[in-house]
Amino acid sequence: MLVAAAVCPCPPLLVPEVAAGAAPELDALRDACDRALRAVAEARPDRLWVVGTTDSDDGDWRNSFPWGARGSFRRYGVDRTVRLGLGRDPGDGVWGELTASVAVGAWLLERAGWTGPCEARCVRPDEDPGACLRLGAELAQAAPRTALLVLGDGSARRSLKAPGYLDERAEAFDAAAARALAAADTAALAALPPDRAAELMAAGRAPWQVLAGAAGGAGLGGRLLYDEAPYGVGYLVAAWT
Repeated sequence: MLVAAAVCPCPPLLVPEVAAGAAPELDALRDACDRALRAVAEARPDRLWVVGTTDSDDGDWRNSFPWGARGSFRRYGVDRTVRLGLGRDPGDGVWGELTASVAVGAWLLERAGWTGPCEARCVRPDEDPGACLRLGAELAQAAPRTALLVLGDGSARRSLKAPGYLDERAEAFDAAAARALAAADTAALAALPPDRAAELMAAGRAPWQVLAGAAGGAGLGGRLLYDEAPYGVGYLVAAWT
């Protein structure tokens, strides 16, 4: 059963070594992510699932990673490695490198000192909502006390300088997601339209819907800890307990 969840965005700029001189600009966002993860830790889950997105939708991707799997930020020109949870090293194995979103999640867990059991599951950004909901329900039943770290950004079309340029619909889409996260409204999250999310470059839609599937019937309450759009991308942080 799901007992807690942290919802965080996953821009690589969260990692100070990647952001370099711009790192202080996201200090408030990092602090909000820290608070969301503290809420998860205080719930004392038996297992934590990190839910992110795949790096590719062409079929050549991994959708699961075990406790201790490794990742890095070399793709961003930074020789910084991370491990999914600090309590276990599974060896090199055949797991491949963590996806970009899960690598940020691993960095957040490292920052939080997370040593408990954790694994990662990834969904395609265009995954069908029904499949997301079913995956969430499956993850929630994986342990008596389950928690999620859900990674995904809002629209990348919030300003003229945004990665996807300005779309006037983007702010309303992100506002609807923010209201749903603040209220722990699983029905509202489940209803976010995938086509609109794709048009607005809102990669968080699919992971948020995994959360909706996991939280069904759990009776959790929500707190919205951050809602801003630096660099023209919507970043939302929430804690459900």
